[in-house]
Amino acid sequence: MDKGAPAAADVVVVGGGVMGASAAFHLAEAGVDVVLVERGDLAGGSTSKAAGGVRANFSDELNIALGKRSLELFADFTSRPGQQIDLHRTGYLFVLTSAEAVDDFEQAVALQQQMGVHAELVDPLRASELSPYLDISGVLAAAWSPDDGHCTPESVVQGYAAGARRFGARLMTHTEVTNIFVSGGEIHAVETSAGSIATPCVINCAGAWSPQIANFVGLDLPVVPIRRQLVVTEPLANPMPTAFTIDYGTTFYWHREGPGILMGFSDPSTKPSFDCTDDPGFLGQLAELARVRAPALLDIGIKTGWAGLYEVTPDHNALLGQSHEVSRMLYATGFSGHGFLQGPAVGEILRDVYLGCPPFIDIAPLDVRRFASGALRPERNVV
Repeated sequence: MDKGAPAAADVVVVGGGVMGASAAFHLAEAGVDVVLVERGDLAGGSTSKAAGGVRANFSDELNIALGKRSLELFADFTSRPGQQIDLHRTGYLFVLTSAEAVDDFEQAVALQQQMGVHAELVDPLRASELSPYLDISGVLAAAWSPDDGHCTPESVVQGYAAGARRFGARLMTHTEVTNIFVSGGEIHAVETSAGSIATPCVINCAGAWSPQIANFVGLDLPVVPIRRQLVVTEPLANPMPTAFTIDYGTTFYWHREGPGILMGFSDPSTKPSFDCTDDPGFLGQLAELARVRAPALLDIGIKTGWAGLYEVTPDHNALLGQSHEVSRMLYATGFSGHGFLQGPAVGEILRDVYLGCPPFIDIAPLDVRRFASGALRPERNVV
């Protein structure tokens, strides 16, 4: 942690998860004077609670592009920024049990293939080979993307943070943003618990807490916090390689995590809240889902588990852009469960937007104004 608030910076990044750390690294690498402000520890919010999946298996072409570019950056992470992130390219397997889901994924896979992503639909027998814990009863097909996988979220953040520092960025942890001063539609300073920082630009990467930061400048970001919970099992007696497997109809998922298995699911009845305490009914619901789709996992003891927050928008797609009322107020939030895997590409985009360079994709459709205009972009392949 850097002691005290610097007097000034070109950019203040708010949030020390994967989005903020990636933005700070890419900006600092480009020669921008960056200060990152995080109210807790780096990766202490949603990032450290993520399941660690990385993929380009989406239904929206923007998410496919973001996932594909991020996979390229994850693959090169040991060189740039220079950190081991325990990347495993096990592939992703979406298990499909309804004709409607098969139709949807046929379209998604075709789009992925057009965009250069390795993806295909496979039959149940092939799915069981790729995911040996999978019970294929009732399975019609599965969507397979072999270049996807999982890695360690905390290592990604620490790698970006270390890289940002090497390029001169200052990272302030356990420091809270308490106000953003605006005059004449322009940002002049960020007030923090460690002092004031003069700056003309703020990048809001505060995740589930991003609406509070946006409120300082009168910007409404429709993001709500939703609790998600997962567990990690005891070591497997006879571990087998397995794809990151998702039972699409129920969202029950699993992948190898060290010597054990990481498992979870998304409960659609969960109400918006910042509550991260364990749900006492979670393990029972998880067991019921496993009994149907992966009964062999029921025989493994639970070693640990935790709950974290998704930052969810009404269409389960990101908010990425900048305010049109307050100059140089950028935002990257609302990723609805796929923020970690898109963090590397989004950091590049935020750098380019700040520098006035065209990003590698057109992010206009992810502008917050889409909700007022009704131009929603529903993402179907979410967990």
